[in-house]
Amino acid sequence: MKKKISRVEKERRVVELMVRLWCRRKEGNAGLCPECEALIAYASARLERCPHGERKPTCRKCPIHCYAPLQRERIRAVMRWAGPRMLLYHPLEALRHAVREL
Repeated sequence: MKKKISRVEKERRVVELMVRLWCRRKEGNAGLCPECEALIAYASARLERCPHGERKPTCRKCPIHCYAPLQRERIRAVMRWAGPRMLLYHPLEALRHAVREL
């Protein structure tokens, strides 16, 4: 029997893919820099504590803004840059994420 992946885990995976793409392609790092590692950890912690649980909307459509202002601006810049590029580097995840947003 195949284990069902939770909504929060799917969101966590997409955020991590976007941050890794940003760090590698936009910032030109071979591996994750400390700032990007911290952003992934912060986003994971926020997702773990999401009050919506399995009914969680995508972050853009969420009525609760749980990120601190500095991290919110950083993740917004990462998502704005990495979102369209996800179609090239991770097409299935990008399409799944787009469908979840509908």
